[in-house]
Amino acid sequence: MTINFKNIDYLKSGNDVQKKAYRLLTDYQITTLLDAYDPIVVGTIPIQLDVGGSDIDIILCVNDFDALEEMLSLNFSKHAHFRLQRPADRVIVCRFTIEEQLFEIYATDKATEIQNGYLHMLKEHEIIQLRGGEFAEQVRQLKRSGIKTEPAFCQLLGIEGDAYTELLKYNPADNTMNYE
Repeated sequence: MTINFKNIDYLKSGNDVQKKAYRLLTDYQITTLLDAYDPIVVGTIPIQLDVGGSDIDIILCVNDFDALEEMLSLNFSKHAHFRLQRPADRVIVCRFTIEEQLFEIYATDKATEIQNGYLHMLKEHEIIQLRGGEFAEQVRQLKRSGIKTEPAFCQLLGIEGDAYTELLKYNPADNTMNYE
């Protein structure tokens, strides 16, 4: 099934977690407030690999970091557990909680369509589509045991090396690695 992950409408007809994510994103106008930054909801919730406590991850593309920082503070600092950081040059991470749901906004100057968070999610979705629900449940079980998503995929697929780079080289259609 092809999903346009750039438009959150798919969430409103998904599972209960996705429906809640959609409601929070729209009721609190989160994606509307972030619209100028090409937001994409990424991570495990869009592809139904979330486990208890999974956050809603949103990636952004930004040029004026100071303006974004001000906008995030102005609009989201009223929410519980608000935290705004610049962990690296040209990166902003903002976290807050609404109705016991954690949000994490990751902003950098790369277009959202080429950020690793989006590329990983697309690759993981493709793998799940080919391998099915049993494989997805194995990923969830590994996640429940404390393993992060990309390492869980690599463990199940027998991919060695850095999970975050190697997973993007994996070709799910024929179970090979593309090192070009």
